[in-house]
Amino acid sequence: MRQIYLQTSAVILSCVLLLSGCTSTLVRDDVKQTAGLGGHCAGSEWVDDSSLAVLPVPVVAFFVPHFDLHRLTSESYLSRCGGSTRVVNREVSVSTAACLPTGLTRIITLGIWQWCPARVAWSADLLAEGTRSAGGAANDREQQSF
Repeated sequence: MRQIYLQTSAVILSCVLLLSGCTSTLVRDDVKQTAGLGGHCAGSEWVDDSSLAVLPVPVVAFFVPHFDLHRLTSESYLSRCGGSTRVVNREVSVSTAACLPTGLTRIITLGIWQWCPARVAWSADLLAEGTRSAGGAANDREQQSF
């Protein structure tokens, strides 16, 4: 009975360690602005984060680097919230936990291609119409000095 508990806890620990590194952050503002906020924007969606081998030779493709077929950028998701001068407290992250079970596609294609459904989540605060971000005010001062 004790051996079953040890095996179960080992499996659970392995899953936690395996899934813990599956989220990467594309952008995150460390300085939080709280004054002059006019709203909040957040969302998430599934995207294709598939990759293809640089050298698409079967079996050899397991050992060569892969490149992403679709480039994921934070700008394309934050632009849904508004203009870049109105968006503060930004955070965009990509969760690739769903890529683990779909790793079978890499085995089937002998390392050449891997399908990876990823979950992109974004969150940002919007400034009120009359309020400017610190970066926008600094840019205006630079333009006025010339």
